[in-house]
Amino acid sequence: MDDQAAGGPQDAHSVPMCYRHPDRETGIRCTRCERPICPECMVNASVGFHCPECVRTGSGTGHSPTAAMPRTIAGGSIAADPRLLTKILIGINLAVFIAVQVHESLLNDIVLLGAWPPAPFTPTQGVAGGEWYRMVTSMFTHQEIWHIAFNMLSLWWLGGPLEAALGRARYLALYFISGLAGSALAYLLASPNTATLGASGAIFGLFGATAVLMRRLNYDMRPIIALLAINLIFTFSPGFNISWQAHIGGLVAGVVVGYAMVHAPRERRALVQYGTCALVLGLVVLMTVLRTAQLT
Repeated sequence: MDDQAAGGPQDAHSVPMCYRHPDRETGIRCTRCERPICPECMVNASVGFHCPECVRTGSGTGHSPTAAMPRTIAGGSIAADPRLLTKILIGINLAVFIAVQVHESLLNDIVLLGAWPPAPFTPTQGVAGGEWYRMVTSMFTHQEIWHIAFNMLSLWWLGGPLEAALGRARYLALYFISGLAGSALAYLLASPNTATLGASGAIFGLFGATAVLMRRLNYDMRPIIALLAINLIFTFSPGFNISWQAHIGGLVAGVVVGYAMVHAPRERRALVQYGTCALVLGLVVLMTVLRTAQLT
């Protein structure tokens, strides 16, 4: 007879194989493109299952295009170059440093200055005089070679791992909020005619966030604690002319924002993370407005 018995070799070749794993038999197909998919490749949709390609391109209706993408511990996207923003930030700092060396007069326009002339005169320069941009430009300004060298080494050492762990958007938010918090506390507490400059506020924010991340991952925290302690000793040592206000402001903001980044519950991750960023930024604005009202 010509007929094959059930379960014979002819039936075996009629069983579809997963299009991503050719060695796996499957009876499930993507409801969008109808390609066969194994259980490992199936993504739940409102109706049936979708393959990873349909999910990524947004052609399905069950999940967003990023549903199947790998994520960092903070929920950020994993980038091909995990240090890209760190390299850009270092590049900006170096560019400003070179510009200051070429045109030294530029320094007076971009450092953090509270108010000039001092009371009882009405400020015409400084943050109190309406130059709010100084709170940002001072974060990228250095005058001495040792100052920028130390800060950029710290940025490379701390920033790279943090950028990889948080994702670019969250890392950038952490950096700028920490730097602005340092500027705001220096503006609030330091003498209004004292010039402050450097990326130290943002760097200390990275210190704080790194400590939080290492605690979250159960890493040995002794190296980062020892390094932070050494930096704090230098910060409060007399004779170094260091803005302790900027360091402490950046450190506190880094700890708060870093904690929100790595401990936010998955179901409310974005709300908690960016809500905390907004709250810290609100405090920065409040401190700045109060100090400006005091000086004017």
